[in-house]
Amino acid sequence: MKTIKKSNICKNVVHYNVNQTLSKSYLPKAGDVAIFEVVSIGSLNAIQDFEGRNCYIFEGDKIMLAFGNRYASNQFEGYVPKEYQEQYDLIGKGGVAGTVASMFYKLELKGPTKLKMLGYATNKSGEVINTIYHHRKPIKFNSQKIRNFKTILSIGSSMDSGKTTTAAYLCRGLKASGYNVAYIKLTGTVFNKDRMLAYDCGADFVSDFSEFGFPSTYMCTTNTIMDLYEGLLSDVAKADPDYVVIEIADGLYQRETRALLNHPLFTETIDHVILSCCDSLAVNSGVQLLSPIFGTRLFALAGLFTGSPLLIDEVEHIFSIPILTLSKLLQPGLVIDLLSEDVDVAV
Repeated sequence: MKTIKKSNICKNVVHYNVNQTLSKSYLPKAGDVAIFEVVSIGSLNAIQDFEGRNCYIFEGDKIMLAFGNRYASNQFEGYVPKEYQEQYDLIGKGGVAGTVASMFYKLELKGPTKLKMLGYATNKSGEVINTIYHHRKPIKFNSQKIRNFKTILSIGSSMDSGKTTTAAYLCRGLKASGYNVAYIKLTGTVFNKDRMLAYDCGADFVSDFSEFGFPSTYMCTTNTIMDLYEGLLSDVAKADPDYVVIEIADGLYQRETRALLNHPLFTETIDHVILSCCDSLAVNSGVQLLSPIFGTRLFALAGLFTGSPLLIDEVEHIFSIPILTLSKLLQPGLVIDLLSEDVDVAV
């Protein structure tokens, strides 16, 4: 088969055969690897390749992707197909294939990039290769494990609320304060941009769920995500950080986020929380939701709303929680001072 463009999620798939006989008989699972031909270009005209580079694709190209689910309120809602299809959809730039169930209205004109499956990638035993734990072994979550670092959860009211930028700038501020800092993204859909932003901001160590082969975490069980969390924390520990900034994708009502926030074994691992929001009403709802869970561990507010002095003023009239603009996140010592204080969420 001519040159195959390998996507980021398939970077550890090295030795494989292309089995063209399984296309109609085999029912894929999340993480199963297949080779596709690009039929038509939609809203995604590139994939992130195995080197993390933006690789443009064209009609007729052969690309290696993994099946997966996706939740992205400003992009695609997509799922692993439950039956053979003549065409599939490219639902994630990091290399995720599936079937689109809905999309953000701005994408409707172009729609998803359409794909034709040429065959599954199989190992020497003839089994379909699955990226999940393909090159890493799972580690069971250990609630009793002593961890020699503090954790800061960066969470947002919705997708594109600013939580990734908040997390990355927080890393830079902590680094400027003289601390070793790591960043992990626990949930989401594979794409290197978020962790690379944290790295460029100065984080000493960055990682995410895709390092264990997950195309996405959407529709994963809470136990699966907790074991993944243990694996990421174990990797982080090797870098000996003082602080670990943990980002969870999407919004407070999203399936996996909601499950983690209602899971004591997860929330007990969190030392501090910073909430990013788009507007003042989202701040109000977010604080009401998170305060019963985290109490004074919710130490600051950030996100897109901080770009508007008017919205900041609205929030300051309701809550006494410190508001951190991007410039304040970068200010040496400021975040550390806040982390050492108990913050009262009442007016």
